[in-house]
Amino acid sequence: MTVKVYGAILVLILALAMVFSGCTDTSGENQTSTDGVNVEETTTYIVGIDGEYKPYSYVDTDGNPVGFDVDSIKWIAEKEGFEVEIIPVAWDGIIPALMAGKIDMVYSGMTITDKRLEQVNFSIPYWKVNQSVAINDVNNYTMDDFMSGKYIIGAQSGTSGAQWVEENLIDTGIMPAENFKNTYSTFPLVSEDLKNQRIDFAIYDKPPMLEAIEGKPLSIIGEIDTNEEYGVAIRKSDVELLETINDGLTQLMADPYWEELKTEYGMVE
Repeated sequence: MTVKVYGAILVLILALAMVFSGCTDTSGENQTSTDGVNVEETTTYIVGIDGEYKPYSYVDTDGNPVGFDVDSIKWIAEKEGFEVEIIPVAWDGIIPALMAGKIDMVYSGMTITDKRLEQVNFSIPYWKVNQSVAINDVNNYTMDDFMSGKYIIGAQSGTSGAQWVEENLIDTGIMPAENFKNTYSTFPLVSEDLKNQRIDFAIYDKPPMLEAIEGKPLSIIGEIDTNEEYGVAIRKSDVELLETINDGLTQLMADPYWEELKTEYGMVE
């Protein structure tokens, strides 16, 4: 075998070594910079939100995720040393997206329920809320009318408000299922139908309800004392992430920034 052949084989071996070395997953490992110093990569978590859920999470006119929950997770990420990418996800599919690994957590005013706890873990609670009921101002409906089950009620699909109607009005036989419209993907669609009198009542968490009906001929006529607690939803297998978020929430709620956030988003208790 000639020297030229030996040289060609050596070049081929070196080329193959370079190709295979490029297939190694280095995410989360220390990387070496050009000056030989080890640089630790920062973990990035994908945070799923409801993009139309003021004041907790929504997308502004420039297409940026903003809101009370969005600012909260950004603060926690900075304190705990990780990065976040925040993306809107359809609410009725947000837990399936979490389970499928498309997102790493749901931080968007999600109520902690027994049903959801069968699938995911929740952080410590960080907010309490009740359900509110709204009507069109042209009507004189009361909470007794709402509870009677004789009228058309609208709710966003997958919400705790929708679950309350199903469990307390439909499952008990008070209201026929056909009187319940719960296929709306966002609450603004519910409020639009209420404005156009396609439904008689709307049910939703109170702070986002106030945001959604502002400037429309709609009014809240009462609340249902559901005493719901919001938490961050995380896969059951992500125990370390759950501990990190719990630590971050504990720090946040003890920091002056927590009160600043509540004031900024009109959520002073």
